[in-house]
Amino acid sequence: MRKYRFFAGAVVAALLVTAASVPRTASAADSTAVVVAIDNFSFTPQEIKVKAGTTITWTNHDDIPHTVVSTDQLFKSKALDTDDKFTTTLSKPGTYSYFCSIHPKMQGKVLVE
Repeated sequence: MRKYRFFAGAVVAALLVTAASVPRTASAADSTAVVVAIDNFSFTPQEIKVKAGTTITWTNHDDIPHTVVSTDQLFKSKALDTDDKFTTTLSKPGTYSYFCSIHPKMQGKVLVE
């Protein structure tokens, strides 16, 4: 029995290491909705690739407010408290960089195909 517990623990550890090494870019080629988490002063995933017309929702999981503001001012959220959401739909192909106006070092990017 002890051998199986060790093996199960090793499998779980390997899965956690693999998940941690996955690139922080998401692709939503077949989806019409994508979710970005705001957590620990970062956007996760930091970069997403979507088709035109995809709805993107950011959810703040931090205990302090954050915003989602595109550098070209195409979209701009209000200050999002814990569990608040901001949603936008990008219809035009291009690259949209965004940041938190309260914490400008928090940055992300949406690539619209």
